[in-house]
Amino acid sequence: MNPFPTDIEIAQSAAIQPIKHIAQKLSISEDDLDYYGRYKAKLPLHLINEDKIKQSHLILVTAINPTPSGEGKTTVSVGLCDGLNKINKKAVAVLREPSLGPVFGIKGGAAGGGYSQVIPMEDINLHFTGDFSAIEKANNLLAALIDNNLQNKETNLNLDPRTIKWKRVMDMNDRSLRQIVIGLGGTQNGIPREDGFNITPASEVMAILCLSKDLEDLKKRLGSIFIGLTYDKKPVFARDLKAENAMAILLKDAIRPNLVQTLEGNPAILHGGPFANIAQGTNTLLATKMGLSLADYVVTEAGFGADLGAEKFMNIKCGYGQLKPAVIVIVATIRALRHHGGAKKGEYNTVDTARVETGFANLAKHIENCRQFGLQPIVAINHFPGDSEAELDLVKQLCNNMNVKAVVSYGFAKGGNGTTELAQEVCATIAAGAGTFKPLYHWDASVESKIECIAQNIYGADGVDYMPKAKTQLKLINELGFSGLPVCMAKTQKSLSDNETRIGRPQGFRISVREFEFAAGAGFIIPILGDMMRMPGLPSHPASEQMHIDANGKISGLS
Repeated sequence: MNPFPTDIEIAQSAAIQPIKHIAQKLSISEDDLDYYGRYKAKLPLHLINEDKIKQSHLILVTAINPTPSGEGKTTVSVGLCDGLNKINKKAVAVLREPSLGPVFGIKGGAAGGGYSQVIPMEDINLHFTGDFSAIEKANNLLAALIDNNLQNKETNLNLDPRTIKWKRVMDMNDRSLRQIVIGLGGTQNGIPREDGFNITPASEVMAILCLSKDLEDLKKRLGSIFIGLTYDKKPVFARDLKAENAMAILLKDAIRPNLVQTLEGNPAILHGGPFANIAQGTNTLLATKMGLSLADYVVTEAGFGADLGAEKFMNIKCGYGQLKPAVIVIVATIRALRHHGGAKKGEYNTVDTARVETGFANLAKHIENCRQFGLQPIVAINHFPGDSEAELDLVKQLCNNMNVKAVVSYGFAKGGNGTTELAQEVCATIAAGAGTFKPLYHWDASVESKIECIAQNIYGADGVDYMPKAKTQLKLINELGFSGLPVCMAKTQKSLSDNETRIGRPQGFRISVREFEFAAGAGFIIPILGDMMRMPGLPSHPASEQMHIDANGKISGLS
């Protein structure tokens, strides 16, 4: 028996089509394509059609709390797009771009898997069209302008270095850069101060790009970035450094969505890439609207579990974009249910119906949560070879007991042919008008009540505790007039609680807000729960160790 080919082997053997042929499927003129080689192109923003958006159907793919390697939201999203096209629906997948941190770290890329991938896989997982690089440059330009202003007596804004919130970024996991000291070596090298790096997906510039409506809105949001306070406690913004135009210039190409294709030659739009545990976790508003303008069905995803990405999609992105999802697909795997039922890492592939039944409590909570947004969810069981029929049947029955349809998705092994049942169920749910979307909270509520609402209704917490630093920062947020913004919780993806060891459906717990950050330009407040870091570290054996490139430039080991 031949072993199943790796993701990169499948991608490299695919019959990839010139991107102009993919564009034709969406009725996009070749003149509107800005080519990045033969198989990638950027799309102009004038293709967005607000009237068409209202007629199209938005499908959100989310998941239960994942195991460390993830549960396959992108695989299911791509497979569902292919399945919809198989049943003659005009569908497009609209997804995030991968970050190099996970690519070379532990989780791998974000181009899907098996026979449900977007291609060209190597390009997408590496530098792609340069969007992440542009975001880094724009972010770090502002950082350089801040330190230059501290040094410059002529234009000095009287900024107190101790209050500066802006950090530099790079798209790599590097824990040694979390806290650093800069400006050493004498007066010509700047003002010594504490600083640090975030990973690019956690940058406010990334968040801004993902929530901007157009180039003018992008520029306005960049100018609204909060930098710090003067010595007499007055706020300083990026516009005070006249930074917004130069930053927008660096992002003038990055703001346009990217067109690629699935393995089956169906269109896919990739744009933006914020993480969901430390940022909003969704692709750009412009890409989603582009998809809704060009197709009848748009399959999009939100990062990590529904307690993170989906909650932020509903309460932040839908608010800014006036979007209304038609249906939610919750991805679950048997191995993740075993995990939430108490299985250790070495037991994830061991058949165990008892653990699956216990672990179902996690999925049940996510089903309940999705219903709080007024929508009827569908469960997609992302199939793995080690799944037993008894376990699959058990999950279907438990979902049926909650009046939820569970469908096994075979997209990894069979592509669109393995997801037609899921596609048909999605279309049937949409046609039935099974729900009407509603956000969980009103933005004009107090910051504390918004956090309490998410903690109690989505996480299942008994309440919220605020550390002294968070209380001080909350006072500043109110003084600056930012209390009317939505909240973007920074929390572990491994648990519904803020303690990653509490698997399943934790009960009898409170969450702790350690501190606050706020992204005035992006337009949200960030409560940081527990020990969340905005710069991840590499594992003991990074994925990079298994990668190889031969003398002809052929890559292996990339996933």
